[in-house]
Amino acid sequence: MGKRFISISIILFVFAVAIHGQSAFKKELSMGGSFGMGVSTVSFVPKIQTKFLLGTHIGFTSRWITENHLGIILEVNYTQQGWDEKFEDKMLQYTRKIDIIEVPFLTHIYFGGKRMRFFINLGPKIGFVMNEKTVNNLPGDFEETLDSRYRELHAKPVEKKFAWGIGGGPGVELKTGAGNFLLEGRYYYGLGDLFNNRKGDPFPQSSSQVIFGKLTYLIPL
Repeated sequence: MGKRFISISIILFVFAVAIHGQSAFKKELSMGGSFGMGVSTVSFVPKIQTKFLLGTHIGFTSRWITENHLGIILEVNYTQQGWDEKFEDKMLQYTRKIDIIEVPFLTHIYFGGKRMRFFINLGPKIGFVMNEKTVNNLPGDFEETLDSRYRELHAKPVEKKFAWGIGGGPGVELKTGAGNFLLEGRYYYGLGDLFNNRKGDPFPQSSSQVIFGKLTYLIPL
């Protein structure tokens, strides 16, 4: 899924470059905030059975439209990510919640009229792990039955604090006299790992995947 998403992202980026040369549009600068909810997990190799973890998304958005159908967006977001492991006994729980400050830099491609637009946002993001919390009710004797990789993973904090990836998604915008309201869905694929992936480390891959929806309010300046 990650390779397919990256391929689609490249195609959309080329499309954005292609339409960049069209006739100039009245420039628009707007700023505002966003709130949303999402689900996340971590793709481990070797595979660990996980469930999606629910998290909050809060952010600041700045958008600058300089060309017809094309602009750029810079965001600073607080987001909750992580993973929730899946066990046959549904009473057992191991959840790792990770607080991240992230900065996406997105190409904004839009179509539509003066009041309503449809758009696609696409681009890279960087982030930094600020905090993490574990919810764990696994009995000691049960933990001992798990593969050694699980036990080692449960005992260690996130080792790579710097996060980076690529993401994007579609949305719709309604422009009103009180400001602009944007409803958007977005998917992020982590290109980095949360844990060391050197030879001898238990997991060569530990990349985040996030799906969320958010509502953004922008004030034209």
